[in-house]
Amino acid sequence: MRTTITKGEREDRIEVVRADGSSVQTTFPHKGPIPHDAVHFYVESALQLGDAFWGTVAAGRHPEEVAEIAKAGGHASAKRATGADASIVRLVQAERVVECFEADLWSGGTTSPQTIRDAIAAGCAESLVPTMEVSDEAIAAIQSSLKNLVTCWPASKPGESLVFDWVVTA
Repeated sequence: MRTTITKGEREDRIEVVRADGSSVQTTFPHKGPIPHDAVHFYVESALQLGDAFWGTVAAGRHPEEVAEIAKAGGHASAKRATGADASIVRLVQAERVVECFEADLWSGGTTSPQTIRDAIAAGCAESLVPTMEVSDEAIAAIQSSLKNLVTCWPASKPGESLVFDWVVTA
């Protein structure tokens, strides 16, 4: 699957072309120095999460539909107080991991692997899902990718794009 994120003035555009040739487009507002869904790409690729956000999109769901599935399953709602529906556990876990890497990036991108793992464990516990194990090597790879992104994306002009190829085997 090829995903293109194009920078806009107030919102960015996502265009997805799946392996079967089907495509989907959507927009999302700016929420920080880099696109949140790009952080998902780096995290989910490094951790080979074929059943999280981007894998679900690759399987045929619209990105906005994935958000609705997560919402209906108890993610980010009062229903979460009893735990997430089993069908969205991986989506919730991926979101918690992404949030940890965004926080790391905003604080300079030098958080230790153990501190990131502790934050992931706390986020997963708060969301009532099992924690996700993340190796030192995966943490280093994600931090490196995000440091590269934060050096180029904020300086890019509206209309410039990032292109990601989704190749996950899990």
